[in-house]
Amino acid sequence: MTPFVALLRGINVGKAKRVAMADLRELLASLGYEDVRTLLNSGNAVFRAPARSASAHAKRIRSAMAATLGVDAPVIVLPAAEFSSIAGASPLRAIASDPSRLLVAFVDDPYALASLRDLATTSWAPEALAVGRHAAYLWCPGGVIASRLAEAVAGRLGERVTTRNAATVEKLDALLRSLGD
Repeated sequence: MTPFVALLRGINVGKAKRVAMADLRELLASLGYEDVRTLLNSGNAVFRAPARSASAHAKRIRSAMAATLGVDAPVIVLPAAEFSSIAGASPLRAIASDPSRLLVAFVDDPYALASLRDLATTSWAPEALAVGRHAAYLWCPGGVIASRLAEAVAGRLGERVTTRNAATVEKLDALLRSLGD
């Protein structure tokens, strides 16, 4: 069994798409996933599953959530090794003084990141954008809600992206490591 992380987009933000984490854990367990754990109340889960494609797991989880919980939300699933690689690869760590304002933008398909290349060559000062092979990294020192950069990235990627701040990414990475290999 392989460890994976599932990132649900837009869960428990405002009044829409409310999902109790206990219900999410129960749903994932009902799908046969093992060692299911959630983090925070914003649609983060880790679990063990057969080593099939991450996108197959994402589609399965999204479909089950819609059918069982009545919530349709994009889901991005990554194997633990890929998630850990993304977590450790942020080129903006050196300038980020607050991990809650350093975002990692996870995408359902790494090829989608190509649409951000021109944004990465634009000056966003004091904000910054770095586009990696499997994720993009956004430094939003004035906060995420007021960030022009975060808005531009979301506008380009739409449902194909979900972001987590660096503090949450580190906690998820630790939770994945606690599952072992």
